[in-house]
Amino acid sequence: MSYLQKQVDAFKTDLNFSSAKISNKRSLAPPQQPVAAAPSPSQSQTSPSKNDQKRSRPEASGVVYSQPADTGTGNRIMTQVTYAVEYLKSKEVPQSLSQIISYLSLQGQAKTQRNIAMILQRHDRVDYVRSDDKEPRWDSGSYRYRPLHDIRSSTQLLSTLQSQPTAQGVSVRELKDGWLGADAAIDELEGRDQLLVTRNKKDNHARMVWANDPSLSQHVDPEFQALWYKIKLPSKDDTPQELSEAGLKPTSEDPRLKVNAPSKGKDRKQKRPRRGGRTTNTHMLGVLRDFSSTRK
Repeated sequence: MSYLQKQVDAFKTDLNFSSAKISNKRSLAPPQQPVAAAPSPSQSQTSPSKNDQKRSRPEASGVVYSQPADTGTGNRIMTQVTYAVEYLKSKEVPQSLSQIISYLSLQGQAKTQRNIAMILQRHDRVDYVRSDDKEPRWDSGSYRYRPLHDIRSSTQLLSTLQSQPTAQGVSVRELKDGWLGADAAIDELEGRDQLLVTRNKKDNHARMVWANDPSLSQHVDPEFQALWYKIKLPSKDDTPQELSEAGLKPTSEDPRLKVNAPSKGKDRKQKRPRRGGRTTNTHMLGVLRDFSSTRK
């Protein structure tokens, strides 16, 4: 028997032995029993998960807590003072303390009334007029709103504008602060050419007012006005060119552009070629000749 045949027989023997062991293991393995599924816990026994806890929110009550609700005149002293100042602003005549207390519905609260009176007497937007009594009481005197401008009539408005050292106008919004009839008075004075008024384009409400002198008003013939408005002005882009053609200097032209404008190429000085090297044969200057100008 050759060596090769011995190797083949040994391989077959090992293969039969291994296959026998594998078949024995498979036959001895017990059959697997089906595992019964564990009963799922009832809904009452399950604990809420973290996601369920995050999702569960209390029902909205419909009340916005970021904006306090209007509770009437309020209960704090400064709230009552604010309402009192607004009440005085709506009245162009002085009001007594009893009228203010009646508006605030604070009858029978002597301590609160005294505190409000002390604050209003020192308020920067309220003018307090003392009574003529020798020993005035804390609830005596009258109160009046102090506007930004002490103007409450057309006569006072014209007098204030004419007495100004400059031609500065007055804001209509500031005039309305304490003057309820400002709009009607401005319209009337404008109709009599006693005021110059600028208005908003959106609602045509007066915005600024200036004093006007009717004697300076000049009548212009309607025919001349029609000829004036027929003159066609050049567009914004063509205006500089037409002014330059007429020998006029446009105001939109920047003079710095001409000063800083780069010069033309032929006006520039040409740079002279630099001679390289250093002359060392100074003792032969009369013998040697310079051929550097013939180089390309």
